[in-house]
Amino acid sequence: MFCKEHVQLRIKLIGTLITDIQDAVNNETKSSAGDKYETARETMQQEIEMNQNRLYELRSMLLTLEKINPNVFTEVVMPGSLAVTNNGVYYISVGAGSILLDGKKYLAISATSPIGNKMAGLKTNDSFDINGRQYTLQSVG
Repeated sequence: MFCKEHVQLRIKLIGTLITDIQDAVNNETKSSAGDKYETARETMQQEIEMNQNRLYELRSMLLTLEKINPNVFTEVVMPGSLAVTNNGVYYISVGAGSILLDGKKYLAISATSPIGNKMAGLKTNDSFDINGRQYTLQSVG
């Protein structure tokens, strides 16, 4: 739930940013220095495109989150699982990064990330290593 709200907030913020930049482009008046005007407009247009790409990625993340049923608990790691390891607690969903909730740190990671791939299908007490670091699943929920 927290991840979904986090992604929705980011979508809203980037949407507002795109609108603000577009307004700035539309309100930019052509000065006597024509090249400066064109350079500023091009820079703003590139920023709009970059943020539109971010918005697309965030909407894809939101779709992934909407496919996860938070009421389904399995014994193996899969999208929607909370995987507690000796090296941290991972929410297998989307790459939203570190989340602090009720004083505990969780890492929201994509199922397709390297560590998400390593954990897929594993169950409590299974181990794996990544980048020379040994992980043991203490619980899956």
